[in-house]
Amino acid sequence: MKPKIILRKNEERRILSGHQWIFSNEIDLIEGDTVNGDLVEVFSNKNSFLGTGFYNKNSLISVRLISSQKVDDLNQLLKKLLVDAFVFRKNIYPGRKSYRVVFSESDFLPGLIIDKYNNTFVEQIYCFGIQRNIQMINSVLINEFGAENIFTLHDSHFRKLEGLPEADEIYLGEKNIELIDDGAIKYSVDFNRAQKTGFFFDQVENRFFSSRFVEGKSVLDAFCNSGGFGLHACKAGAKKITFIDSSKSEIDCARNNFEINNFKSPAEFIVADVFDYLDNCFHSGKNFDVVMVDPPSFAKSKKSLASAVKGYEKLNKTSLQIINKNGFLITSSCSHHLSEEEFLQILSTASKKSERRIQLIHKASAALDHPSLPQMEETKYLKFVILRVLD
Repeated sequence: MKPKIILRKNEERRILSGHQWIFSNEIDLIEGDTVNGDLVEVFSNKNSFLGTGFYNKNSLISVRLISSQKVDDLNQLLKKLLVDAFVFRKNIYPGRKSYRVVFSESDFLPGLIIDKYNNTFVEQIYCFGIQRNIQMINSVLINEFGAENIFTLHDSHFRKLEGLPEADEIYLGEKNIELIDDGAIKYSVDFNRAQKTGFFFDQVENRFFSSRFVEGKSVLDAFCNSGGFGLHACKAGAKKITFIDSSKSEIDCARNNFEINNFKSPAEFIVADVFDYLDNCFHSGKNFDVVMVDPPSFAKSKKSLASAVKGYEKLNKTSLQIINKNGFLITSSCSHHLSEEEFLQILSTASKKSERRIQLIHKASAALDHPSLPQMEETKYLKFVILRVLD
């Protein structure tokens, strides 16, 4: 018999709406002995069954639900969820071999991220119960999906919050180098030096969409990472591309990807602090037709949100200041603590402070392999906006 979690009065409302997290301060009583990672059943204060999930006494998120039903065979459920997620991606990306296979709660596999690079699978695990069952999960990757390499590239911050070991593990094969493509551009991904899980699949569709604004234009790809936005601009006929990142290894990666794709258009690869570079452009009068900014998250927590807002305002204000008339600002935020409404307000403030009149052309979120749950704001994080700079 599974341990029983009984919630405090009225705390079931959010769960009934479809949210999947139960916080420690919402629990009234625990019946039965529990060990971190155990499967538990959750009930309202009036003893109505709410769902089954993984328990972790060390985390503020005490229970991460995996089903709204009772679970008799966890292995069977995990396999079904994994196969469902994989089939969905295969259907929306026919012919592609690299994409995000599992996006945690959005695929009802809490705290689990799996990215596929050909037959290499990279995992991030932020749920104690998933960690306890990772060998079973990996057996599905091997037997059903043809995995040849399986390893983790964790964000230690989130592992620490769950009370999980922070060291990465190799479950099968080795950390290798994969040559992937997003349907248009080839990328070399070296997992021994890669950020996150190796490649930012969440911006794939946005890179394609951005390419329609760059033909014959001078383009700046700031926080370029492996060069995704700028490389798509090259393919779309941009006149000149400038890639900039503070990391030399990322600039080397972008240059390598430029060469792999045999692009011949003029390109600069600059290692510099993006804020300093934008300021120098403004004061020296160096402008671009299109500026693309895709920074890392400025708000890792709610406590850092105020300083993050200032950072986004400064970044977008300075970017607007160096864009030619009728040019475009293509900008993003991956801070999930910042809402779309707040991001649009930041852009409005940046427009006012830069004294540039703007027009909203397009807004979007993450790629199709990063679905979100309408009833769970935590699954939505990426804000992507294209602005036309009128004068």
